[in-house]
Amino acid sequence: MSSDTPLDVVTVGESLGLLTAERPGRLHNSPAMRLGFGGAESNVAIGVARLGGTAAWIGRVGADALGELIARELRAEGVQPYVVVDETTATALMLKERPQPGNSRITYYRRGQAGSRLQASDIPPSLIARTKILHVTGIPAGLGETSLAAVHTAIDYATAAGALISFDVNHRQALWTDVAAAAAAYRGLAQRAQIVFAGDDEAHLLTGVSGTDRQLEVMIALGTDCAVLKRGSRGAVAATTDGTVESGKAVEVPVVDTVGAGDAFVAGWLAEVARGSDLRLRLDTALACGAMACTSTGDWEGNPTRQDLAWLRQGAHEPVSR
Repeated sequence: MSSDTPLDVVTVGESLGLLTAERPGRLHNSPAMRLGFGGAESNVAIGVARLGGTAAWIGRVGADALGELIARELRAEGVQPYVVVDETTATALMLKERPQPGNSRITYYRRGQAGSRLQASDIPPSLIARTKILHVTGIPAGLGETSLAAVHTAIDYATAAGALISFDVNHRQALWTDVAAAAAAYRGLAQRAQIVFAGDDEAHLLTGVSGTDRQLEVMIALGTDCAVLKRGSRGAVAATTDGTVESGKAVEVPVVDTVGAGDAFVAGWLAEVARGSDLRLRLDTALACGAMACTSTGDWEGNPTRQDLAWLRQGAHEPVSR
């Protein structure tokens, strides 16, 4: 991807090294660990690229092997990384255990690390000027004031360039001691976005109300053009300012690990927005992507290609392809 290629999606946020237990059970009984990386915003960028879109990721990493791994893997996945290397601290790390098959427990080592030090000066306006969509999450808001300011700066640049703003609440309870402060920060971001994503609990935090219909109404009232509720195994519902409401059931698949499914959902949605697809196709693709992400371990490894989606939509299959 050249430095002047038009982009479908640019994401801004934190990526972390990831150590994953190779087998279910207690960590002390699973000495083998797999090294990789993850992060909500880079997961979305990879998901868009897998679907044939053009994507870039902006963030900070340390001057270390994990930072090199993140940049290298993003390039390998067709994502253009805009990496600021912090010489004074290390790349953050997360540890994923699997207490039982299908369940994960994640511990983060991120406070004060490179990703949390993102600054407004790190945001390149020329890169954001090339994109159709800027995607951000609520995670940088929980990492500190400077990283939240960096996200708002990115939104300023994108708005000036006429790009759409996409915001996924992506609440991380461990990052907040004040839930009211989290809700206020999320509302501040949602009010600047044309597309807002939230899970059920996140929607309650964002809106202060319960019930799908009421939550969608309040999300639209915040000023967004399209509000999307991600409901896991219960599918998803989307509403727009013109009163259109679309809902879809979750796609049934064998679940290996649900981590990253929400990011895959968002990637599918945004890839279709970039293509100019209607609301129904955005929802269908997003649900299929979220389902495919559940069929393997890792934050982003299960993100599907267009070919994978075609395979999934064919229905039942033989267990072996010859």
